[in-house]
Amino acid sequence: MTAGEYVQETLAGLGPAGEGTDPDLPLHAVTFVVVDLETTGGAPDGGGITEIGAVKVRGGEELGVLGTLVNPGQPIPAFITVLTGITEAMLLPAPPIEAVLPSFLEFLADAVLVAHNAPYDVGFLKAACAKHGHRWPNPRVLDTAALARRVLTRDEVPNRKLGTLAAYFRTATQPNHRALDDARATVDVLHGLIGRLGGHRVHTLGEAIEFARAVTPTQRRKRYLADGLPKAPGVYIFRAADDRPLYVGTSGDIATRVRSYFTAAEKRARMSEMLAAAERVEAVECAHPLEAEVRELRLIAAHAPPYNRRSKFPERMLWLKLTDGPYPRLSVVREIGPADVAYLGPFGSRRAAELAAAGFHDALPLRQCTHRLSLRTVTPACALAELGRCPAPCEHRITPEEYDHRAAAPFRSATAADPQPVVDALLARIEALAGAQRYEEAAVVRARLAAVLRATVRMQRLAGLTRIAELAAAHPAPGGGWQLALVRHGRLAGAGVSPPGVHPRPTLQVIRATAETVSPGHGPVPAATAEETERILSWLERPETRLVESSAGWSSPVAGAARFRALLTKADQAVSAQLSTERP
Repeated sequence: MTAGEYVQETLAGLGPAGEGTDPDLPLHAVTFVVVDLETTGGAPDGGGITEIGAVKVRGGEELGVLGTLVNPGQPIPAFITVLTGITEAMLLPAPPIEAVLPSFLEFLADAVLVAHNAPYDVGFLKAACAKHGHRWPNPRVLDTAALARRVLTRDEVPNRKLGTLAAYFRTATQPNHRALDDARATVDVLHGLIGRLGGHRVHTLGEAIEFARAVTPTQRRKRYLADGLPKAPGVYIFRAADDRPLYVGTSGDIATRVRSYFTAAEKRARMSEMLAAAERVEAVECAHPLEAEVRELRLIAAHAPPYNRRSKFPERMLWLKLTDGPYPRLSVVREIGPADVAYLGPFGSRRAAELAAAGFHDALPLRQCTHRLSLRTVTPACALAELGRCPAPCEHRITPEEYDHRAAAPFRSATAADPQPVVDALLARIEALAGAQRYEEAAVVRARLAAVLRATVRMQRLAGLTRIAELAAAHPAPGGGWQLALVRHGRLAGAGVSPPGVHPRPTLQVIRATAETVSPGHGPVPAATAEETERILSWLERPETRLVESSAGWSSPVAGAARFRALLTKADQAVSAQLSTERP
């Protein structure tokens, strides 16, 4: 790394939180290594350090000290000598940084690194490690300057310089631009600041690090909402003063996830607005993450919280149905009934349903008019018939039997079994348009092909699970034992966890005895939303999940739509690439 390549990092940009120290550890039990560096004043390039001072403390007790001059291997500017009192003569016999780093890194070990204006010191240390082949341990970092900006007001101190804070807290050692003395002064400043954190409901290391970052007054004021929540998988609900749900979320650790809403990492404007209106957080513990995901979906569907964007209004799903009659056509409808035998869906939007319908119209001679046709009365043909895009059943140019064979039957086959004829017709149309250099039209047909495949693959995948009356499955639990799920017609009917070292069968029997009764129904999603069944499918399809019992075979059509997944992926990538080039 050269000086020209270096970019000074902010504390938030120092990388992910380090290893080795539990963020839930109380501050009095945390081991801190308070560090101060003196440098030649240039940008961090792997050198430039002239002195290192470090003090290790825990619970107010000093555990160790490390202090040494460092030969930077370069001249020292005169103003640095005036500022620090460190001369080139003092540094000539000092060890170079590559000889000092191993001792310093061992001294730091698994402690929390503390510094005043930490990005500066950490930047020099990281650059030195990178230049001399040492792995930066990526410790958790606490910046006393940032912490002072949050704890102390302008009425108490005019600025947050180390000398000003040392005078305010009456430190035993006064800072003098020598590394060890400045580190000792920073220790006393740190202890003074920790003494003020209790009034801000900050008691643990993780809370202190987040408190030091830039959080809004609303986040700081509402931090208490995260108190007392369980560290367990489940669902959390932010509620307003009138108990109305504002936002529903899920996590494998409710307490940790909810606390994250009150940290600098949460920058979404709508979440800030939600926190301002929230008065309490309700937690619903679940047996394992799958149950939590399903409960989240059901709560969002039931309450439509204003700050949730996804999974609301599942009742608004649409279907593409083949109508009844001698010359059926495709119709976008909101519901399908037991009498409907040829349909595709569900679709989340009318645009998606109409895009798939356009794909079938490109591939099959299905009529597109909305007239009610009669076998006795002739109706004038439209322009599509003149263009050869419709076999004109309105004028009885085609018999009902031939129409069914050429148009209706391929649609029924594509949705329930094999979409090969539809796919072949669309691919041929794309090739013909591309051969004629009509690339924009070819791209439109390609998007329609993707819509057809996406819908058929999804529906056949859903139907494969929802036709099973009952299925039990198990997934290894992180702490031992098994996460168990009982699924009935694609709906999660029961969930639980068997203890480690105990056979899961008794737990499964209890789950079955207390599980929800789920009645069969019509269509690929008879008992749950498509999104719930898809979450269950994703869980079942994990490599570690084991099927325990099933009332029927879990299968898909041999020549079904799933075999076109690779083609679908390719088409989706092409559509995405086209959209990215069209954006300004």
